Amino acid sequence: MIHLLQTPTWIIRILLILFIGSSCAENKKPETKIENNLPTASPTRTFEKQESDSLINHLEIPFFQEGDQIVSHTGYSLSYNETFEQANWVAYELTAQETQKAFERTNKFLVDPAVSTGSAADADYKKSGFDRGHLAPAADMGWSSTTMIESFYFSNMSPQLPGFNRGIWKNLESLVRSWANENESIYVVTGPVFTNGMSTIGANQVAIPNYYYKVILDNREPSVKGIGFILPNASSSMPLQNFAVSIDSVEKVTGIDFYHLLTDDQEAYLEKTVCISCWSWKTSGKSHSSNTNGVQCSGITKKGARCSRTTSNANGRCHQHQ
Repeated sequence: MIHLLQTPTWIIRILLILFIGSSCAENKKPETKIENNLPTASPTRTFEKQESDSLINHLEIPFFQEGDQIVSHTGYSLSYNETFEQANWVAYELTAQETQKAFERTNKFLVDPAVSTGSAADADYKKSGFDRGHLAPAADMGWSSTTMIESFYFSNMSPQLPGFNRGIWKNLESLVRSWANENESIYVVTGPVFTNGMSTIGANQVAIPNYYYKVILDNREPSVKGIGFILPNASSSMPLQNFAVSIDSVEKVTGIDFYHLLTDDQEAYLEKTVCISCWSWKTSGKSHSSNTNGVQCSGITKKGARCSRTTSNANGRCHQHQ
């Protein structure tokens, strides 16, 4: 079970989200024709003898259905949800070279001209109390003037509480950039978790998500790995590891099929588990590791061993063993 905050209320809300996500997932992979030159079938590869990940074009793009509004910008692609006036997902490959910032933030938020139905606008966020939170961070798009400008499109924004956007969310974004540096190249997909009854802001009724997700894939040998995160739209001082989940868990919550161009055996292996120790948890000298007063989780794994995670939860169990 995914444990986000240490209160019964949050646990109940997550269970409701999982129920909604499960019903959405029933429509994952219909046979359909995909536009925008994005491939629909997995290349023939074996997991044991993996070829270069560069052979899989658009690996970062989740599966989508005919009729979905897919927008491709220079540095990222997105699926736009007109009902909620923001993206279902924003996806891109981030290389080590691209993390080297060549251009400063513009801070000029713009209506996305590529969204045919019209995106949200600045007036929707004005005096709302919410930040115009990036899904694809501006700091990931500083490698060209065009990508930096496009990172400020409102199609790439979602209403985030200031304490979340400027705190733990920013920390996760920084950590992901450090992973791109360490692993040469990673594939990132980010988005909001849509649920029933969300509040809205502005004349365009931009939905306010209660949760956000991020999934990351390192598809380079010798340490091919994947990880997911689900975080509440709230400030938090908890370590990022507490929000780490399997990619499968994110798929269940969102109904989105990530990294579907991998072979079935590779996708199943990478998405069903989460390996905390496979990833570095420090960036720019700042540690995102568990609190020093944490204890080893008292939960038992499926293999009968004690869980190796460290937790600061009062009940002595990590999020997977609540």
